[in-house]
Formats: sequence, structure tokens, C-alpha cells
Amino acid sequence: MMNSGCLESQAAIYALSTVMQIIPNETFTEFIKKLEQLQERSLHDVLSENDIMIFNTPEGTLSSEQGVYIAELVSDKNIKQAKGRFKSYDDQADGEPVKSVPPVRQVPAKKETPNSGKRDGPKATKKLGDGEKTKTAKEEARDLQLREEATVRLKVKHIQENLSLMLRALGEIAIANPVFTHGQLPFLEDYVMPLLSSPIVNSDAFETMVKLARCVAPPVRDLALDLGAALKIVATSKASIVQELVLSSDQTNAKEKPVAGLFERIVAGLVTACKDGPLPADSFTFIFPILEQILFSPKKTKVHDDVLGILSLHLDPVVPLPRLRMIEVLYHVLGNMPAYQASIGPMLNELCLGLKPNELAPALGGIYSKHAHVRMACLNAIKCTPAVSKRVVPKNVDVATSVWIALHDPEKTIAESAETLWDLCGFDIGKDYSGLLAALSHVNFNVRQAAAESLAAAMDENPETVPETLSSLIFLYNRDTPAGRDGVDPSWPGRQGIAVALNAAADILTANDLSVVITFLISRALADYNMDVRSRMIDAGIGIIDKHGKNNITRLLPIFENYLNKKVTDEETYDLVREGVVIYTGSLAKHLSMDDPKITVILEKLLEVLNTPSESVQRAVSNCFPPLMKSQEVNAEALTSRLLNQLTQSENYGERRGAAFGIAGVAKGLGITSLKKYNIVDALKAGLEDRNSAKAREGALFGFECLCEKLGRLFEPYVIQILPLLLACFSDPVIAVREAAECSARAMMSHLSGQGVKLVLPSLLQGLEDKAWRTKQGSVQLLGAMAYCAPQQLSQCLPKIVPKLTEVLTDTHPKVQSAAQMALQQVGSVIKNPEISALVSTLLLSISDPNEYTKLSLDILLQTTFVNTIDAPSLALLVPIVHRGLRERSADTKKKAAQIVGNMCSLVTEPKDMLPYISLMLPEVKKVLADPIPEVRAVAARALGSLIRGMGEENFPDLVPWLLETLKSDNSNVERSGAAQGLSEVLAALGREHFELVLPDILRNCSHQKASVRDGHLTLFKYFPRSLGPTFQNYLPRVLPAILDGLADENESVRDAALSAGHVLVEHYATTSLPLLLPAVEDGIFNDNWRIRQSSVELLGDLLFKVAGTSGKAILEGGSDDEGASTEAQGRAIIDVLGREKRNEVLAAVYMVRSDVSLTVRQAALHVWKTIVANTPKTLKEIMPVLMNTLISSLASASSERRQVAGRALGELVRKLGERVLPSIIPILAQGLQDSNGSRRQGVCIGLSEVMASAGKHQLVTFMGDLIPTIRTALCDSVSEVREAAGLAFSTLYKSAGMQAIDEIVPTLLHALEDEETSATALDGLKQILSVRTAAVLPHILPKLVHPPLSAFNAHALGALADVAGPGLDSHLGTVLPPLIEAMGNDDQEVATLAKKAAETVVMVIDEEGLYSLIAELLKSLGDTQASVRRGSAYLSGFFFKNSKLDLLDESPNLVTTLIVMLTDPDSATVQSSWEALGCVIGSLPKDILPTYVKVVRDAVSTARDKERRKRKGGPILIPGFCLPKALQPVLPVFLQGLMSGSAELREQAAEGLGELIDVTSENALRPFVVPITGPLIRIIGDRFPWQVKSAILSTLGILISKGGIALKPFLPQLQTTFIKCLQDNTRVVRSSSALALGKLSALSTRVDPLVNDLLSNLQVASEIGVKEAILVALQGVSKYAGKSITASVINRVLVVLQDLVQSEDDQIRSSAARAMGIVSQYVEDTELASLLHALSVPASSESLAVRHGTILALSSVFRHGASHVCGSSAFPTVVDCLKSRLNDDKVPVRETATKALGCLLVYQAQSHYSGTYNFSELLPFLSSSLRDDASDVRRRALGGLKSVAKQVNAITVISYLPTLGPAIAECLRDASTPVRLAAERCALHVFQLTKGMENVQAAQKYITGLDARRIAKQPELSDSSEDDMVGA
Repeated sequence: MMNSGCLESQAAIYALSTVMQIIPNETFTEFIKKLEQLQERSLHDVLSENDIMIFNTPEGTLSSEQGVYIAELVSDKNIKQAKGRFKSYDDQADGEPVKSVPPVRQVPAKKETPNSGKRDGPKATKKLGDGEKTKTAKEEARDLQLREEATVRLKVKHIQENLSLMLRALGEIAIANPVFTHGQLPFLEDYVMPLLSSPIVNSDAFETMVKLARCVAPPVRDLALDLGAALKIVATSKASIVQELVLSSDQTNAKEKPVAGLFERIVAGLVTACKDGPLPADSFTFIFPILEQILFSPKKTKVHDDVLGILSLHLDPVVPLPRLRMIEVLYHVLGNMPAYQASIGPMLNELCLGLKPNELAPALGGIYSKHAHVRMACLNAIKCTPAVSKRVVPKNVDVATSVWIALHDPEKTIAESAETLWDLCGFDIGKDYSGLLAALSHVNFNVRQAAAESLAAAMDENPETVPETLSSLIFLYNRDTPAGRDGVDPSWPGRQGIAVALNAAADILTANDLSVVITFLISRALADYNMDVRSRMIDAGIGIIDKHGKNNITRLLPIFENYLNKKVTDEETYDLVREGVVIYTGSLAKHLSMDDPKITVILEKLLEVLNTPSESVQRAVSNCFPPLMKSQEVNAEALTSRLLNQLTQSENYGERRGAAFGIAGVAKGLGITSLKKYNIVDALKAGLEDRNSAKAREGALFGFECLCEKLGRLFEPYVIQILPLLLACFSDPVIAVREAAECSARAMMSHLSGQGVKLVLPSLLQGLEDKAWRTKQGSVQLLGAMAYCAPQQLSQCLPKIVPKLTEVLTDTHPKVQSAAQMALQQVGSVIKNPEISALVSTLLLSISDPNEYTKLSLDILLQTTFVNTIDAPSLALLVPIVHRGLRERSADTKKKAAQIVGNMCSLVTEPKDMLPYISLMLPEVKKVLADPIPEVRAVAARALGSLIRGMGEENFPDLVPWLLETLKSDNSNVERSGAAQGLSEVLAALGREHFELVLPDILRNCSHQKASVRDGHLTLFKYFPRSLGPTFQNYLPRVLPAILDGLADENESVRDAALSAGHVLVEHYATTSLPLLLPAVEDGIFNDNWRIRQSSVELLGDLLFKVAGTSGKAILEGGSDDEGASTEAQGRAIIDVLGREKRNEVLAAVYMVRSDVSLTVRQAALHVWKTIVANTPKTLKEIMPVLMNTLISSLASASSERRQVAGRALGELVRKLGERVLPSIIPILAQGLQDSNGSRRQGVCIGLSEVMASAGKHQLVTFMGDLIPTIRTALCDSVSEVREAAGLAFSTLYKSAGMQAIDEIVPTLLHALEDEETSATALDGLKQILSVRTAAVLPHILPKLVHPPLSAFNAHALGALADVAGPGLDSHLGTVLPPLIEAMGNDDQEVATLAKKAAETVVMVIDEEGLYSLIAELLKSLGDTQASVRRGSAYLSGFFFKNSKLDLLDESPNLVTTLIVMLTDPDSATVQSSWEALGCVIGSLPKDILPTYVKVVRDAVSTARDKERRKRKGGPILIPGFCLPKALQPVLPVFLQGLMSGSAELREQAAEGLGELIDVTSENALRPFVVPITGPLIRIIGDRFPWQVKSAILSTLGILISKGGIALKPFLPQLQTTFIKCLQDNTRVVRSSSALALGKLSALSTRVDPLVNDLLSNLQVASEIGVKEAILVALQGVSKYAGKSITASVINRVLVVLQDLVQSEDDQIRSSAARAMGIVSQYVEDTELASLLHALSVPASSESLAVRHGTILALSSVFRHGASHVCGSSAFPTVVDCLKSRLNDDKVPVRETATKALGCLLVYQAQSHYSGTYNFSELLPFLSSSLRDDASDVRRRALGGLKSVAKQVNAITVISYLPTLGPAIAECLRDASTPVRLAAERCALHVFQLTKGMENVQAAQKYITGLDARRIAKQPELSDSSEDDMVGA
């Protein structure tokens, strides 16, 4: 193999690989020996960089020239190549080594010019000719160097070739036998790993590493290339680069980071590989360097969790693992990411179980961490090591040193734990302090501090080692001291550690040691250039002097004095040391006697040093003052005065600052009373109030600051006094004063006690409410300073401060806003948590602008890895943001906020710091717990659990009761679900005992009567498995019954909750609790409740999926049932777990439920079957015996559904196996019908049905002989359920046998109807077959049943069959319905009742298709001649419309019309029935369409009225149906709805129709409806509707007033107001109608005077003629109907008004006023009447036509209404004379009216046989003279008057005047005017008495022609419609 020949070497490698396969152990052993003996390996490690450079340089080129050649070559290429080629250089990655450039083509050298100035560059050598010169010295030197480099190059090449050869061989033998190589992987990896970074063999090493990676365990083997690449990156890159690559895994831009996904892929592959368990130890050790580098990342990556998960699987103490490296990296992770503390602690413990004793020292590396929790975890882990636990730890200095250091840790808990470990190990510290001395310079201060204490303790135990140790410390100090001040000082931590150690060792130093240490301090340490080191050295010296000064004054004081008196050589160094020495002297002085004069000298020196501008020096000097003040009480006042002057007047800042420290020290020494005694506070106050000197104000503030620091809480009473002054200083114009105020406030606040905070805080918070912005600003700044309170006080006040500062952020004044911002920044500045401190700016932005930055802050907080705990200031900033986040609308924001709340408790320093915020955050978390998004609720629930776990139940006393109460609430399901989730987390946090206390109540509430309570508590079981984990498994026997009961709950949400809980239980405990879960689920499959069956199938599926190892989520749509998604392996897995017998039972149950009656159950079972069964036929064959047994048992089950399911499953079985099973199944089923058990017989029928449905027709033909008798027998079975099942079987049989089934079964059943014993069962059998085969069977049954006469049984049978036949009766209505309607009137009550019930059934089963036929039959019967038929049909119509669900709108109009007309039926019972039916029909109509029926009802009422009119022939027309009690109830809604909601036209029709309806209704029937009718009419007439509507309503109201009478009295005021208002309407018709109605209404009023007065008032103010006319008409009506109720005074007023109006120029006004006057005149006393008549008679001679016409009109009206009073009046002659004169007036209207008045007078005299003056005989000639008047109107009026007179007097009286009247009438018969002729004909009819006999006709011919006489005689006598007009209406 080592041969120089390439082929031989390769052949040897192949041979070695083959041998490796045969005898691997021997081969590998020998190869490793050669590998270890390989000299090239060691030579490779000592190769220098120069050697590598030479090796990479081309032959003939010096390595020193390589860079030049490259530069020239590149330059040359850049010049010659195209521009686009430049990118070949730009694309090289940063840091990539430049590839060696191939040798440049040799070019002959050109001769150089003397002044060329070119550098000596590489020149191509050329052969020397004979005549050439010899080489120069320079060339010879170059050649020599080339030869030397060639030798080096040859050596490196040899190393490269041999190493590469061995690496290739190693790779080949590794993959030749990977199984054997696997056990050697750790060793081989260690060998190859360093070579991956080799500059000469890295590629071969990489190939070898990849081959080694192919030898790892099979699951990981596929990642070999990635593993090799990752290991190369780990080996060749710096740690920072590797960490950057690991962190880049979180980035998504793969183009920018080509290696970004490498570590992700490896981790993902390892996670997958570890699912089945840990990797082999050697494989894990091989890949561990990759995991190690990932975990060494300073930040958390997204693969951290997975990597830790992988590590957690590889902790076996027996297995060889890289434990120490694992422990080290876990320490690192724990330090950087404390959140992993819970998981890493146990991992460390388990790792330490496998530690060997010699590995303890490295494992104790965690002791030196700066994180306390890492140190504690390290100690706890070490205690788990076998050597420690067994107390057999070998003596080891390093181990003892580490534990000794931990024993003196600053953290008390760590020290206590270390003490336990120290006792377990039985260590002795010994005298070897090398480890302790080394730890003094450790990078972490806590280690240096602990090492110092440890060293002091060790020296205390071994006093003899003190001198040597001090020498070592001094030596180390000198070693670590830098030469000069300039430059970096990396060794200062070691010097600081020495100072801390000296301070710690102060107690144990002897007198001799004292001199050594003090001398060292003065000579070296006090001159240290590092301020911190120097300060700590001063502290060390002070500590030593405090301990030993009293006894060594004489020894130490001369040392200090000598130094202070020595001559100065180095001024700078001397000043530094002098400060320290003076402080030492001051510290020593307190041990002098009080009267020692040196004290005064020392004090002066201290006062000088006090001016040093170093705060640490000044503070140290200040500390020296208090002990010295006891001896200076005499000079105290002068001293304080001197210092106060310096404080307020000195120009030097350092001097003022030093004076402040001095005053503080002096005050402390003299006591608190000195503040008042020497006016220190007053002087400082005066300085603060000095507006002229900023330095005085600044100095005073310095004084207060130092007093606060020095006196602490003793100074607290003065703080309250100076707060107002301090507030003013915050707004001082001088910036230095403001800064001093801030420092002073900071000092004050930092020393406040809890009581002080309570005193200060209210006044500051109150200052925020002040209107003055300066006060507000100062308060804000002081509140900000409270951030520097002691931690305990800080946590107390911040919860109150920060919210107030947040509010002030929005103040109107910018300076207040700025101050608030600064105050919040101060809060942020005292945050000790470095992670939060880095985010302060973002958090403050979020507080100041929550809308914009809340989400960003929450994101950043969640992304931040918290290494340190959170303190109170951090909480103060976090809580407002988190609180705002919890209240955001965004679900994502709420989730993040809740997540942070949950994490807070684990991160806070003290959980009690969270208490003030609980009341703020808990309500919001509760609200988030009710969020509609489950993820948000889950986070909120976990947050509650974390709060309980971190802070204890006692801080949340109401939380668990609130959660339990919410579970019972009736609110949304979401709230209950959130409460359940929260309660589960809380109970998990509270522990098992608490859970067991609550569980009985939970189980009890699962069966609570309220569904919401059941739902909430069942939901709990959905979350318990997740929160409690395996613990909950123990409670499954108690929980499962409650869940199964919930699956059958009537409430859907309860069922869903139970099912979800079941799914979760199965998911978590399928494998561990299968024997418990499976029986419960199996029982549920056969439950009577389909919901339980569905849920049980789903849960069984989940169980089987879990057992089989499949997800159960396969999509199985379509395809054959024979095709499944399972595999044979999954089937075997089920058998292995369940056993074959149980598996068969389960599959048989699932197969049967595949045919469940419920679709959802079927689908669920089919999904389960197809998911777990690979081959259905094969599986059926295997489970057939069990399946048949299950089916037979189920067919005989008491559960009907289970029998049906089994039958259907049997049918499916028949379909699959066909003729192979039919011969055995059918006889068994037929035999089963003989069973005495009815349930089994029912099961047989169901089975038969399924078998026949599943088998083909040709298959059943053979078995018809068995099937038909079996089904026929079953149809007459005594059990109804059997008959029902037999009916279904008949339906199935009919499909195959057709008419044969009917012909052989139906006749038998019909025949059985005749037998009383079998009729009931036979009828039910018919019902059953009819229900399944209506169309086929019905024609065979009906003719027999409807045959007359209809018996009671037949009627019952028709009803029963109709109920079953349903719409099948549509085409048979003509056959069925008439006999039933006729039978409803049967005298036999039983027949009538059964027929009625059957008819009801028939009409109700009709569907839309039969609706037309049904209505036609009903209408036909309504018109029948038999009253009983009409009555029955009416009842059925009403019943149908009342109960039917069909759309009957199209059929309703006909029925409504017919039924209304039938209200006039001569049969009263029919009328009643029709009225009830009408109510049902109209009642079935929707309210919104009732207005459309107005016309229908109106027309029908009109038709009924006409029909009734024809029957009655005179008298009032009333419809009988509307005279019943509640008569209008059916039709009134139609009109009222039309009136209220119809269009204007429809409202008009409704009002008119209502009037017509009222007209035909009796008063008694109308009375109950007066109020319902009147109200809407008044309401509508008051709205703005067209006049037609108002007119119709007024007309109806008029009718209603006439008929309703006294019932309208409640509406009297409203109606009166309405009518008066309508008198003002613009439309004449409305005015007229309202006037007439008002007149009628007045009859109901008891007080008419107010009404009359209103009318008169309106009359006087009315301007329109029409309105006046209407009011006059109303006045007429009121006078007519209620005139007797009008008082005399009102009547007189009326007459006065009317007298004026009768003289009006308007004809209508005159006419109306005259008519009104005539009516009113009836109620006037005789004297007033006489006066009135005189008044009317006098103006008759007026020249004005209006006056003459008006007065004569009034007289005419008075004659018409009160002729008797006029005739008896004294003014009668005057009136008659007036009439006579007016008969000759020149104006026609006057003459016409006078004629009319004369006619009225004559009519009265004729009626009353008046015989006084101006009697009938005297006045008649005047009337007859008017017959010859020139005006036709006068003649017509005279004719009318004569006619009226003739009708009132007897024939004899008329005949006596014929000579006078006859000729005049005869002339009028020939008048040219048609109206006159017509009037003359009517007059002649009565005057000549032409209707009294032919003799009168003949007598009349004396004056008129015979033709006219006969023609006129034929006219009707009573047809004078214009009679009233003739005499003046």
C-alpha cells in the first residue's frame, strides 16, 4: 500500500477492505498500529505556515514572490479580459483562500535599462549560451533559496501523499465493514477531526469523515454527507463562525446563507431517528460535536429544543458517552437560557450518575459560572455521582478546591448546598492554595469574591500558611501589574481579586503580617493605575486597620507619617498613594485617645484630602470622620461652619463635593441632633433658596445627598421638609443645579424606608394633579428618582408610580411630557436584568405610544432569551405593555401577552414582586380565557397555571371558584371551554391532592340538570390528559361513565364536549389503558342512542388507529368497499394487541354498524373499516362465524334500531355472498316467525326485507313459496311492530313479485276485515302495506270500504288507511270524500263521529297536487241541496284551512266568497258552521295579505245582501250570519288590515266595505265591535290621506253612529274633534259628510252648547264659502238631532248669526243658513218666534235681491219645520202678506222660494185641517196662480207644491178645486219645458186621483186629453223621489 505505484497502492487498499470484511478485528488492530506509528502524522502537526506557503508555491518560484506573481497575473487578466469577466474575482466568498496560480508561460527576459526602476520580478530562466556571463550574487542566492524550498516542498509532499493514502485506506476499510467500524467511531473521529482543518489533506480527511458517517446507525446513515459537512465546518471554522451559521438556521433566505439549512436538516433527521429510542452510543458520540456547537450558540435557535430533546434520550449512566463535554455544554445552555432550568437540571443529574471519580473535577466547572442557578445545578448534579452518594470520593485537590470555593459562594443557598457536598466528600482543604490563587483572577467577579473568601478561610484553618500566601499574593500582584499606564490592562481582575482577598483575610493577619501588607499597600497597591483596584486596596487597608489598628497604633502610625513626610519623586504616584495613606491614618486615628493632639493634625490632613476630586477618596475620608468627632465637640461648630462655607461658596466643584461628604461625616459623628444644633439643615435650606448663587444651590443639594447617604433612615424626617425645595430645584435654570437635584433625589429615595415611601408618595402623586406645570414636572422627576429606592421599597412603589407616569406622558405641557419620559427612563436605568435593559427604549416607546408599539414590544420580548431573572423595575415597565396587549383586539397580540404573563413568574427575582400587578392582569387574563380562538385560550390557561405554580394558591383565593362558576354559566360555549382549560392547568399546578378533592364535584356536575353545566364539566376531561399527563390515567374508571353518558345527552354541545373528551382520552391512553377503554367503547356501539353509537365508533376507530399505527386521516372517498387503506402489518398489529378473538368481535361489530340506520354512524363505521381492513372479502371470511352470531343476536334484540341495523347488515352480506347463503338463510328466517318472542319475529321480518332487497329477482323466484305465506302471516301478527316490519318486507317483495304479491296477500287481508277477531290486525296489516305500496294497493281496497251504507268500521278503516296512503288519495278524492261528508250527517252518532274523523284525515293527507281536486269537492258539497252535506263540507273547509301546512292562498278567495254567501243559508246550523269555517279560512291567511281580500269580502257581502234582499222584499236588510254573536270576528280583520296598511285606494274600499258590513249587521252583533272598528277609523282619518279615504271613513262613521248608538260614547270627544276638523277640509264631499255625521253624533252628547258655540265661532272666523256652508249643515244636524238640549241663550245666539247669514250674497250660504234657521225655529219660544218672523218679513221689501231671497228662504224653512208655530203666531198675517208680495217679485229665485214656502204652508194646513185666518181655501188660489208664472222654475215648484197638497187632502177636497187647478195643470202638461211637463204629470196623477179608478180618469179628461190621462194613470203612485224637493228640503 505504501508503494510508490498508484495501481499497487489502490489494489492494496481494496485487498485491505476485503480482509476487513473477513477478519475485521485483527485487520483493524493492525491498521491502527500502523496508523499510530505513522511518522507523517506527527510531522504534519509541526509543519509551519512557511512550509505550507512553500508547498503551495509553483516550482521555480520563490514563496516570497508568490504574491507578486498573483498580483501581476490578475492585473494582466484585468487588462486583457472583457469587463464582464471581472466578476470571476468578485464572486469569491470572503475568507476563501486564494487558489494557487498556475505557472506563467515563460517569456525571454528583456534587457533592463539602467534607470528602469522596475522591481526585481520573477523572470523565466533560459539556457546559458557559451558566451554568456556568469550569475550574479543575487541570482545565486535566489537559486540557493529555490533549492531549499524545493527540499521543503518535497518533504511536505511526502507527508501529504502518505497521510492521504492512510486516510483513503481508513475510509475504505470503514465502509467495508460498517457494523464493526461503528464501535470504533469515537476513536476514528478523534483521529480524523483535526485533519479536516489541514491545509494539505483536508479534502481526503473530509471524504474519510463522510465514509465514517456512513457507518453510523441506519436511521442517521442517510445524513452522512450533511454530517461530514457539518463536522468539517465545526473543525475548520472559529467558534463564532459556527455559531453564526447555527443562528442563521432561523433565517429564511437560503440564497444569502447557503449553509443555513445544514444544521436544521441534521437535527430534523436526528429527531426522526430518535422517535423509536436513543441512538447507539458510538453513533451519538460521533454526531455530538455538531450538537455541541449548536448548543454553544450564545442565543437560542429554533433547533435548541430538538437538540436538548435528543440529548435527553442519551443519558444512560452505563453507556459510554462524552459526558464531560455534555455537562459543559449543558452548563453553557443553562447559563444563557434559564428557561431550560427545569429540563436541564434532571439531565445533569442523570449524566452525573455515570461519572467516574476522576471526572469529578471537570464536572465541577459549573461552580465557576456567573449564574447562580448554574452553580446550584452543578452542585445538585455532583451529589448524584456514585462516588459522592457512596462517600468514596478519592482525594483530589482540584475537586476540593472547587467545592471549597462553592462553600464560600456569595449566594447563601449555594453555600449551604456546597456544605452538604463537602460533608459528603469528607474533604480537607489542605495547604495547596494554587487553585484558590488562580481563581482570584477568574473572569467572573463572583468567582473572584468566593475565591477570596475561600482563601481567607483556608488561611484561617492553616495559620502557618499565611506568610507564604501573602507572599504569593504580592508576587501575583507584581506579575500582573502592567509596565506603564498606556495600553490594555487585561490582568486587572487578578489584582482586584488580590485586593478582595486581602480584605477578606483582615481578621487572620498577625502583627508581623500587618507590616508586610501595609508596606505592600503603600509601596505598590495604592499606586495602581486602575481606579477600581486602587479603591478596593484602600478598602482592604481600612478593613485591616479596623481589625488590628487599636493594638498596632505604634507600629502603623510611624509608617503613615514617614510616608507623608517623605520627599516627592513622582508627583502623580505620590498623590495617589498619599490619598490612601491619609485615609489609613484617619481610620487609625479612631483608635487614638480622644485627647491625643495628633487627632487634630490627622483631621486637618483629612480635610485637605477631602478636596481631592475623587468620589471614592472623598467617601473614604468621610467614613473616617465619625469616630474622630467625639474629640472635636469643642471645634465642631467651627468645623461645620468651615465646611458649610466651602460647600456653598467654593468655586471648585471637587471642593464643594468634598465639603458635602465632610459635613455628612461630621454630622454622623456628632449625631443626628447636630443637624439642628449647628443649623446644618437650615444652612442648606438657605443655600437652596439662594437665587443669586447657583453654586450655593448646587452645594446645598450635594449636602442633602451626602447626608441621606451617610445618615440613611435617620435623615428621613427631613426628607419630607425639603421635598418642596427639591421640587423647585428640578426646574432650576442652571443645568448643574438640576443634575445635582436629580442626584440628591436619587440618594434620598434610595435610603427611604417603607414608611418613608408611604409618606412621600402621596404628596408626589398629588403633585401630578396640580395645575401648575412646574409643580407637575418636579413631581414627575422626583417620582423618577424613586426608581433608586431599595429593592423592597422599589417593588412597593413602582406599581403606583409607573401608571401615573404613563398618564402624564399625554400632558399638554411638553416639558412635563419630557420629564415623564425621563422618569420612565430612570426606572429603566435601574433595571438589573441585562436583557430587559437592552429593550428599555422599545418598552418606553410602547408605553408612550401603545397603539403603535405594543405588538412590536411583545414580539421582541418573546424573541428574547432571558438569561437573568426579572427585577421589580423590569416588571414595572413590562406590566403596562402586557396589560395593554391583553386588552388588544388582535388575537395574536393577546396570545403573546398571555404567554409573557405565564413566563413572568418563572423569571421574576421574587414572586411577591408580582403581587401588586395581579389585580391588574388577572381580570384581563380571564377575559383572554374567553377568547373565541382556541390557541389564545390555551395560552391564557397555561398563564393561569404558571401564575398559580409560581405564586401559590393563597394569592388567588377566588380563581378556582370563579373558574368553577364559569363552567356552570349559561354564557357562550367559548367561555366555558376557556374556563375548563384554565381550570385544568390550575388543578395541574395545585397538585394531585387538590385535584382529587375537586374531582367528585366535577363528576357530579357532569349529570347536572342544566345542559350548560354538563357541557362545561365534560369539557374539562378534554384538557385534563394534556395538563395532568399520565397521572390522569388512574382516574379513567371514574371518568369514562360520565363521558359515555354525555355522548347520549339531548344537548348537542354536551355531546360534542363528551366526544372531544373521548378523542383526547383515546389519543393519550390508547396504548396504556386499552383494556379499560375498549369494553366501554364496544358497549357504546350497540347503544340505543345513535349519538352514542356514532361517538363510540369514532372512539373505537381512534383506538384501532392507535393500535395499528395509522393516523386514520386517509381520504377514502369513492372506490369499492373491498378497497382499504390498511396494510397487512397494521392488521397483524391489531391482532397482536387485541388477540384474534377480540379482534373478530370488534370487526364484526364495526361491519354491522356499517349498516346503521343513522347516516353519520354508517359513515363513521365505513371510515373505520376501510382504514383498518386491507381486504374486505378475506376479512369477512375470517370473521364470518362471529359476524353471524352477532347478527342473529341483534335481530332478536329488544332495540328496534339494533334489529334494523342487523337486518341491513344481513342484506349487505347477501349482496356480497349471493346464492351461497340464501338457501340457508330464508328457511331459518321463515322458521323464526313461529317464535313466541315478538321481538324475534320483528327481527325476522327486518331480515327478510333486507335479504329480498339485496338478492336479485332471479334468485328469489325459487323461494316465493316460502316468502309470500311468511309475509302474509306476519302482516296479521298480533304485535304491531311485527306488522310494521312485515309491511316493509311486503314492499321489498312487491319489487320482485309484482302483482303476484298483491293478488295473494291483499284479498286475504280484506276478507279478514269482515271477521271481528282479525279485523283490527288485518286493518293494520293493510295500513302497513299501504304505507309502502300506496298506488298499487289503494285501488283494490277503496271500492270495498266506501260501498254504501258506510258502516262505522269502514269509516274508521278509511281514516286509518288515509293516514297511511297520504298523497296517494289525490286521485281518489271523488270516491272517498263525498261518502264521508254525507256520513258526517248520519243519525248514528258513532258513524258520524268516525266519518268526521276519517274525513279530517283524508283532507289533511292531501298534498299540493291534490289540492285543486279537494277544493273542487268541497265547493261542490257546499252547494249541495242537503243541509247536512253543506254543513259537513263547511266544517271540513274550516278544518282543512286551519290545520293544513299547504300554501292555500290561491284557493282562499273562492272559499271566502262561498262561505260569506252561505251566511244567508236558510239552515241556521249551516249558517253557524259556515261562519266558523269562514273564521278558519281567513284566520289561515297571513296578516300582510289580508288587505288584498277587501274587494273579495266586499263583493261577497254585496252578493249576500242582494240574496237576502230578494228573500225579504222590504224592511231592513240583515245577513243572518252577521247577526250571530261575535259575527264580525271572521271578516273584520280584513277591513281593518286594509284600512291600516293598504294603499289609499285600498283604504277607501276598506272603509266603504266596513260601512256596508255594518249596514247588514244587527245592532246586538255590532255592539262588541264598535270600539275595535271606531279606533282605527279615527286614527286613519287623522292622517294625511286623500279625500276619498276620508269621505269613505266619514260615511262609515255615520252609519256606525246610527247603529252603534250609545256604544260610541267613549269616542265622543275624539269623533267630535275629528268631525269639526273635517269641516275645514278642502273637499266638499268630506265637509258634507263630516257635517252630517256631526249632526248624528250630537244626539249622543249630553252637553250640546259647547259644540254649538264651537260651530258658531268657526263660522264667524271661516273665510271660505265651502267651509261656512259645511258648518251650517253641521249646525242643521246638531239642531235637528239635539236641538232640545240647546239652551235658549245659545239658540238666540244662533238665530242672530243666522239672520246675518241669510242675507249673504252667496246663494249656498243663504240656502244653508235658511235651512238651519228653520230647524232651530222649532225650539224658539212664541215671543222670540214672533220677533223672528217680523224680522224676516220686514226685509222682504228690501231692494237687495240677496236680502229678499234670504229672508223668503228662511220663511220657507220655518214653514217646513215649524208651520204649526208660525200659524199660531201673532206674526202669521204679516208673514202671509210677505209671501203674497214675494209671489209677484221681479226676481225668479224670490218667486220660486215664495212658491215653495206657500206649498209648505198649504201642506201643513192640509194635514192639520187648519181653519184659522189665511186658511187653505184662501191661500190655494195664490199657489195656482204661480202655475202660470213666466218662469219655468216657478211653475215646476208650484206643481210640486200642488202634488204634495193633493197627497195630503182627501179626494173630495181636491175635486172642489179642480175648476181652478185643472186648466192650469193642463197648460203645464203642454209646457215647453220638460221638467215642468214631468212635474205636471206627477201633479196631475195626484190632483185628478188617476190611480183611484177609471172614473177619475174619465173625469180628468175634462181638463186633459184622454191619452194623457191614461198614460199618467199607469205611473206608480209611490215613486216620488223628489217629493221633498218640491216642498223644500
